[in-house]
Amino acid sequence: MSGREQRQVASDAGLSKQRVVVEAVRLADREGVDGLSMRRLARALGAGAMSLYYYVASKDELLDAMIDVVFEEIELPPEGTDWQSAMRRRAVSARQVLARHPWANGLMESRTSPGPANLRHHEAVTACLRRAGFSALMATHANWLLDSYVYGFALQAASLPFDTADEFADIAEDVFLPQLPPDEFPYLNESAAALVSAGFDPAKEFIFGLDLVLAALESLRGPDQVREKGAASPPTRRSS
Repeated sequence: MSGREQRQVASDAGLSKQRVVVEAVRLADREGVDGLSMRRLARALGAGAMSLYYYVASKDELLDAMIDVVFEEIELPPEGTDWQSAMRRRAVSARQVLARHPWANGLMESRTSPGPANLRHHEAVTACLRRAGFSALMATHANWLLDSYVYGFALQAASLPFDTADEFADIAEDVFLPQLPPDEFPYLNESAAALVSAGFDPAKEFIFGLDLVLAALESLRGPDQVREKGAASPPTRRSS
């Protein structure tokens, strides 16, 4: 099919790149990214598969655009506040977005042709850390660590069989504790019972760990506290 014919088919179907990408995100949210194909997407749009290639040249290009939609939803670290508060808000937002789009976890940092929202997001995060006094190298370390925590927590949370404190208490009492006789697993039994008694809320674990990471990074910012690995010490002046 020629480019002109593709444009005509796309026009007849009322397609646009935005509509194609948004529908692809919806499909991935419902069915996962592995089940996403150009043919499946075309059926959902009521169009011919070939007409989609007028807007996205390949599935890789489609994934780039889909990931850009996800990055667009994540709140950028706000200016005019301390770096820890800014990065906390950004991390909480990222976790919420990944909960809506679990298929995106694992693809967020894999794109070699990042879109504009992707680039704006990484620029804003790096700017926040650099303005806070982190060296260029240490800002990269901090960014990498924070993203590893956010993505790893989102992956773990998506696989848990409970979401709330009440759900955890029910599963712990009905499922976990019966499998943990205190004479055989004294510490696991103790831990499960203590969590139920304390009203353990899995949603609060994210902030607990995030604040530990941010507190640890605080001591690594500032030119007086940090020397980039491999940087030479400034020469000392000898007194005559």
